[in-house]
Amino acid sequence: MKNFGLIGAAGYIAPRHLKAIKETGHNLVVAMDINDSVGIMDSHFPEAEFFTEFEEFSGFVEDLKQKGQKLDYIAVCSPNYLHLPHMKFALQNGIDVICEKPLVLNTEDLETLKRYEAEYGAKVNSILQLRLHPSIIALREKVQSAPADKVFDVDLTYLTSRGKWYLKSWKGFDEKSGGVATNIGVHFYDMLHFIFGDIKKNEVHYRDQKTSSGYLEYERARVRWFLSIDAEHLPDNAVQGEKLTYRSIDIEGEELEFSGGFTDLHTQSYQNILGGNGYGVEENRAAIQTVSDMRNTAITENPEKPHPLLAKVLG
Repeated sequence: MKNFGLIGAAGYIAPRHLKAIKETGHNLVVAMDINDSVGIMDSHFPEAEFFTEFEEFSGFVEDLKQKGQKLDYIAVCSPNYLHLPHMKFALQNGIDVICEKPLVLNTEDLETLKRYEAEYGAKVNSILQLRLHPSIIALREKVQSAPADKVFDVDLTYLTSRGKWYLKSWKGFDEKSGGVATNIGVHFYDMLHFIFGDIKKNEVHYRDQKTSSGYLEYERARVRWFLSIDAEHLPDNAVQGEKLTYRSIDIEGEELEFSGGFTDLHTQSYQNILGGNGYGVEENRAAIQTVSDMRNTAITENPEKPHPLLAKVLG
């Protein structure tokens, strides 16, 4: 049985990590969050220690180490801009990491992680669960078996409504979340890279606090993409769940269906990591570079290949 710590226990994604730790038969020793709305822990690890200050958490973890009871893993579910310092803390203490996406906000931070891994002998693992989805694996195999010169035309559309709270939280600040394309889209860009190969071109056609759109070329695909948290853009057939959502990946007129199981792959990710087959720093590089470029590149005016929904935004 492995012993875990968890940072970010009150966050949206933390319950999937708590469930994964439990379902893989391991133990949560300690958790931390500046917010104390963490009753979800009682469903999984009611005996775990909990702190609302990082200094208390870090002191507890370091005391365990001094007693010869070092944690095996720290799961990082904190806001995006805190992933790097929280991973550095774990690595400095010789503790392996399981970190939510985006792993970091900039490729320079990947070099920092590699340096810390080498210096302290601990490893970074990331959650890239779409790579484990059966529909996406099947599509990747289809692409790889197609003629070598075949380039697929793809439309990626992801609309997920968010309330007024979103822009007032850390997610509404580019320097903290990376912006919409990073915060709700980084796993899609990893998926596109995983399926269609290296990126060749990255255009941004529109970018504001709620919406981003552009065009990507990969070795095997031309992708028009549109991401938004603005409910005004939702179609009539948006799915009613915990929030209104519309997700579509159209590949030359054929819809990729991967809604089922989309949220249930964390346990499988943990199984792979615990078995020594996790996704590390380098597997994240392409997606982190993609979203970093999206934040920093100039807007392409009058683009040749705009997403169909862009006209709705521009009026």
